[in-house]
Amino acid sequence: MSAASRTSPPPVNSRPAGARPGRIAAFLGLFLLGALTGAAGALVQAAWFPGGLLLSLAASAGLFWTGTALTGSRAGVGSSAAGWLVAVLFLTATRPEGDFVFGAGLGSYVFLLGGMLAAVICATVGNLVRPPGVSARTGE
Repeated sequence: MSAASRTSPPPVNSRPAGARPGRIAAFLGLFLLGALTGAAGALVQAAWFPGGLLLSLAASAGLFWTGTALTGSRAGVGSSAAGWLVAVLFLTATRPEGDFVFGAGLGSYVFLLGGMLAAVICATVGNLVRPPGVSARTGE
């Protein structure tokens, strides 16, 4: 027998590591949680100013950080921040009747910019924690 006949071919249904159904479900769940957090934060930040603003920003930052920790990648922040952004942008649009959720106050702008800033910070700092036992130095 030759060496080529001893090796087995790769499985036909092999998927890339990132396309597992559980991982896709986690990203979809984070997207939905982001949308829910954005919608709830839009309502709470105006209702209980300034405490509601701090609560909604803390909830958003907590969700973004949890997305990073849960998935172990920056895509966790991306999926939850995308859901948050879709909900917030949907609520900033005015309707034909003239109704809207966000007013033109300081709290609304702080919520919008603060939520985006929290997402960027969590995406930037989220993967800086090194796994135990891995050293950057070659001699260790």
